[in-house]
Parts: sequence; C-alpha cells; structure tokens
Amino acid sequence: MTAEASRYLLESVIVLSGLAGILAALLVVAEAFIADYGECIITINGQKELRVRGGDTLLNSLAANKIFVPSACGGRGTCAYCKVKVLEGGGPTLPVEEPYLTGKERQEGVRLSCQVKVRRNISIEIPEDLFNIRQYRARVERIRDLTYDIKEVRLALIEPGTIRFRAGQYIQLRTPPYGNVREPVYRAYSISSPSQETDAIELVIRLVPNGICTTWVFNYLEAGQEVLFSGPFGNFYLRDTAAEMIFVAGGSGFAPIKSILLSAPEAVDRRGGRFFFGARSVRDLFYLELMRDYASAHPRFEFIPALSEPHPDEPWHGETGLVTEVMARRLADASNKEFYLCGSPGMIQACVRLLRSMGASDEVIFFDSFA
Repeated sequence: MTAEASRYLLESVIVLSGLAGILAALLVVAEAFIADYGECIITINGQKELRVRGGDTLLNSLAANKIFVPSACGGRGTCAYCKVKVLEGGGPTLPVEEPYLTGKERQEGVRLSCQVKVRRNISIEIPEDLFNIRQYRARVERIRDLTYDIKEVRLALIEPGTIRFRAGQYIQLRTPPYGNVREPVYRAYSISSPSQETDAIELVIRLVPNGICTTWVFNYLEAGQEVLFSGPFGNFYLRDTAAEMIFVAGGSGFAPIKSILLSAPEAVDRRGGRFFFGARSVRDLFYLELMRDYASAHPRFEFIPALSEPHPDEPWHGETGLVTEVMARRLADASNKEFYLCGSPGMIQACVRLLRSMGASDEVIFFDSFA
C-alpha cells in the first residue's frame, strides 16, 4: 500500500469514527430531550406502586423515591450488585448484562437495574430489606492521609443521627456535581469504624485515576462540608462459628476487616485470627501501629503484612511476595477455618483458587470484591 493510500485510509477511519461519535451523542440527546415516555408505574413486590417520569434507569427511579438498591460501580453495569427481578415491562436483556447473569437468573427475569430503562409500566421484585435502607446527611468531621493515595474520611451523622450496621457492610457516598461532572454519582465504600459507634462512620478511600468520586474526595472535599450517603448494604460480615478466622485484604480492602476486628474482639479471643495484608511497598502500608496494638491486646491474633515489590532502599524485614504466596507458606491447610477476603477482583480470584486447592469449600469463603 502506498503512503498516499495509507493516509487516505487513516483519514477515512478518523472521519467515520467522528461520525459514529456524533451519532452516539445525538442518540443520547434524543433519549434525554426528545423521547417522552410520560408517567410510568413501578409496581414493587405486587404491593407498592411508584409513579415516575419515564426515561430514566430503574436504579435511579427507585433511588429518587428513597428505595436504594446497592450499586458499587455507580450504575456502569460492572459490579452486578443492583440485581432485581423484573416480572414484566423491562424489555429484553442487554448484552452488557449477559456476563453477570446465570442461566437460572435469566429464566427468573433477573436484571441489572442500572441497565433497565423505565419506558412503560414495570413490575419488579426486590428484597424486603431494601425498604429499610435510608439516606443519611452527615458532616465531614475529619480527613487524614493514610498513604500518598489513601485517605481516611470520618463522617458525623446529622439526620438521622444514628446508624445501625453490621461490621463489614458498606455505604454509597453521593458525589455532587463538580467540574465536568454534571449529575450526582454514587460510589460504594466499606465502613471501617466499629459497629458499636453509631453516631459517626469512617471510610477508607483510595484514589482511582480519573475516578469521579475519589477525585472529588481528594481534590474538593473538606472538613466541615455536608455530604449524603445511603446504606448500609452488603452481606460481608462475620459468621458466628468456632472456626479460626483468616482475613485477607489489599489496599482499601483493609476497611471492612478493620471494622470487623474492632467490633468483635471477643470473637478473636475465642476463635483466633490471622490477617494477611498485601501491599506493593512500604509506602503502601498503613494502620501498622493500630494492628500492633491490637495484636498485643489479643494474643490469638496475628497481623501479617506482605510486600510484593519492596524497594531495595526501604528497610523491610517482613514477608515478601504476593499475598497468596505468603498465605501458601503460612497456612498448613484450610481445615477448621473461615476466610474473609476483601480487595480487587484479581486478588479475590487468586485467593479463592488457592483456598480451593487447599481443600476449603465455598461455604467458608466470604468476600467483598471491589468493582
């Protein structure tokens, strides 16, 4: 192919790509401003009816009526937390939903509520517990750096003035419009404070490059500001058994483990526990003094930090390697143990594979995967 032909082909691709982008933008505009679906009725569990303006997602329509379906990814269709059963009126399942639905779920009409548009009357089923989820108004009491890219945010409740939650659960923090962000966005963050403390919560938030909510937290949020959040959500909590507890986390996955440990010291004393925390280098470690004090107060607990890429100039005399490698060295077997994992999907998958190879059944592996 000649240079002129190559240039012509490249220019054609650029033009077509531009036209495709313009067409997509026009479709979004048409959906938002031209299409008028009028008033639609959402029937919930065959009993409750909501009258909403058609055109928005089912997730947003429910949230606007104070029914908060969990959504860790903020409605992007990547976490699959916002599943509801759509009995009628939801339209066909979209390709973006397919990877997150089992064959049984598809047969039962389960959908991702962030992907279902309310364009006609729709009938759904949701867990009754969701009616108890509330929206909270709080004031930022404190923000402090834990590492170069992780902050601890403490929120003092204003209205309601108290919250009840299980250690390990999460909330959805509302990011208001700022900069080029034109609409409020919700993101999920695990509560890191103990459940005995009901008038405030703490969050551990790690900066995500170009993340809408984390950018707001790191660059705009200040002590004294008021914020909104909904919750609590999630089924990641300590089970009441006699098995030894093995905790595994990376990065901000420390948050729910910290909450569980501080909320149930008697369980640690009775059952024993080990906490494997994976980080890249020394500068990624935090809460070390807290864990040293905790281990001193609870002799049956051991904190095991591990560095996968320790810097040669950093003094480090602890474990090295991936957290799964350290677990394989330190755990003789998986019998009479329960495993609580929190971190990235990749870390969770690697841990689950290891634990299964060691004989652990899925019934004793609990995890909270960050989308």
